[in-house]
Formats: sequence, structure tokens, C-alpha cells
Amino acid sequence: MTMSGDIRATTRVAFFGHNVSDAAVRRRALAFLRAGVEVSGFMPRRGEPKRPDWPNVDLGETRDNDYAWRLVHIFSGSRRAAQHAALLRDADLIYARNLDMLAMAHRTRRLLGLDVPLVYECLDIHHRLVGQGAVAKALRRFERRLLQDCALVVVSSPRFESEHFTRHYSALGRCHLIENRLIEGDAFDARPANGARPQDGPLRIGWFGNLRCRRSFDLLSATARQFPCEVEIVLRGYPARSVFPDFEAEVAGIPNIEFHGRYSAPEDLARIYDDIDVVWAADWYEAGANSLWLLPNRIYEGGYFATPSIAVAGTETARWIDQRDAGFVIGEPVERSLPVLVRSLIADRAPILARRNSLLSLSRDTFVEGPETTLALLAAAGC
Repeated sequence: MTMSGDIRATTRVAFFGHNVSDAAVRRRALAFLRAGVEVSGFMPRRGEPKRPDWPNVDLGETRDNDYAWRLVHIFSGSRRAAQHAALLRDADLIYARNLDMLAMAHRTRRLLGLDVPLVYECLDIHHRLVGQGAVAKALRRFERRLLQDCALVVVSSPRFESEHFTRHYSALGRCHLIENRLIEGDAFDARPANGARPQDGPLRIGWFGNLRCRRSFDLLSATARQFPCEVEIVLRGYPARSVFPDFEAEVAGIPNIEFHGRYSAPEDLARIYDDIDVVWAADWYEAGANSLWLLPNRIYEGGYFATPSIAVAGTETARWIDQRDAGFVIGEPVERSLPVLVRSLIADRAPILARRNSLLSLSRDTFVEGPETTLALLAAAGC
């Protein structure tokens, strides 16, 4: 395939995603589509099947944290994908999200004898890949073997490259950074006209998305109890049942915590970020590794809608926030530093307004990914 100023209409990507309904899978597929790329999905689903915005080969049903199923599915899924050989032979690029889908794409590629470039998208470093235990070493050997056949690794944080791919694989795994931004052309509202917000009422702290961090919940719960009239905690998204088997019951005992359940992104983003003063962007779900290195999508969503974030010193999220004056960074022990920050913001909302204005002064492409990002990705992959 050749490239000029625009991607020609015949550019085709075979996208192996881990869940057809996953928000990150949808964003990447949408980015390809917005850039004029034809996408053919090869994806399993979780729960009831949903019709995606691209043609998809259904690879069956998957479940959270079911690693035995994922291992078996590498073989069964690749056989099912290979039955659609015509689609795969027409592809200019095979794009795989997550390690198990990379393995499936790799095996499908070998079954069909394809020579098309293979790209690995890694938006998290799974805790099973970290450390010096036998399982971690075995998984890294497996990942190393797959990386040998990859044209490119897409990462969402620069520390995934420095802390994992460069550290363990040296020259293997040439990385290309694409942050977790909104996608140009998707259905989200315009940015606020100014940074002003009502100053009366309780300080509203929002925690949105995949609610999977026990320490975050405990910190926010303690904050709600400490400031019962001055603070409201707003929770939206989907609690991880492995961490919170009875999440609703835990929330119900604290009157100034609201849990609104799932929301639609990006359609609901303007409404939910306009409803809070600051967004919680700390995470200890995989403390010491992925939680230190990641850049969560909520800093881009919140930043676009001029909502400052709270992060913890020493993390990549804190570095990103500090560089842009995009929120508040607190240190350990957070059990002490968070109440100090909250008390100061209750007394004076001016620092929030200052950071809202700082966020609004940043360029749109800080928070929104345009088609040029896809062009650069395809060029880096050798398409």
C-alpha cells in the first residue's frame, strides 16, 4: 500500500479486539473509520450482542477475568477468524488489542500464511506480566515471541514503553504513543464557554468509569463521612464485582455518596462532568506497576470539559497534570493529604476556577484525537 496526503479509500484494517462493546475498542475502531479506513472486526463479546459501527466477525462470548477461557479461545478464535480468509487477505494491517488477541491474530496470520503488518495495542500492562515470578517470566517470554513478528506496539502512556517494553525487550517492540483522548467526530458536546461554575453548595468529587480500586473507594467514602455536609461524592460507571461484590449496599450507607450506574460515552460526558467540581484520577488497582504508569481517559474527558483532576504524586497521571496545571497532585499518605486538599477547596473554590481556565487555554488536540493520528500510526506501521 502507498500513502500520500490522504489515506486512499481501499485501506483496510482487520481489528482483533477483546470485546466488541469495550469503549477503548470502539474509540480505536472509530478513529480508523473517521480517517477513511475500512474496518473489519474479529471480536468476542461480553453479554448480549450489540451491533457495532463496523462489520464484525463474532468470536463468541467472553467473561471478565476468565483467563482459562482466553487461553483456549486463542485457538478456537483463530480457527473461526481464519474461516474469513478473504477479509484477512484483503487487509493492509492487522491490529490487535491486548495480549490474548495479539496471540489470536498472530496464529490466524500464520494459519493463512499472511505477510500483512501486525500491530499490538497495549493500553494496560497486566499485573501478571510484572515481577520476577514464574508466571510473569513465562508470560513475558510469550509476549517476546509475539513481538518478534510485530511491526509496531501502540501504547497509551510513555511509561509503558520505558517501564515494560524497553526494560524487558530492548530493541523489540518499537513503540508508538497514542493517548486515550476523545475521537474527533464522535458525539460529544462543545467545550464550555468559560471556566465559571456555581460556587455555592457542596464540593462535588466525581469518580467515573471502571470502578475497580478498593483504596479509592475507601478514601472517597472516608472523605464523605468526614465532610457530611460540605462534600458530595458522585460515582458513575460499572463496579468490578470481583472487588465490590455488594457495591450498592456499601454506597447506600453513606447519604452524601451518589451512585448513578452506567453512562453512555461520549454522549453523556458533558452532562456528567458539568455535574462535578473535580474528578478523581488516582488508582491503586495494580499498585506499583500499571497504576503508576497509566494515563486514564478521565483526564482527557474531564480536561476537555474543564474539570480538574486529582492525582497522586509519583504517577504518570500526576506528571501529566503538573505539566499542564490541569488539576491537583497530592502526596502519600493520601489518607492525610486528601482531607487537607478537600478542606482547602471547601474554603476557597478559586484554585478550581484557575485550573478550569488553564484547561480551557489548552489546545483542542490535547484532549481530542484527529485523523492525523491514524495517518501517523499507519505510516509508522509501514502501510
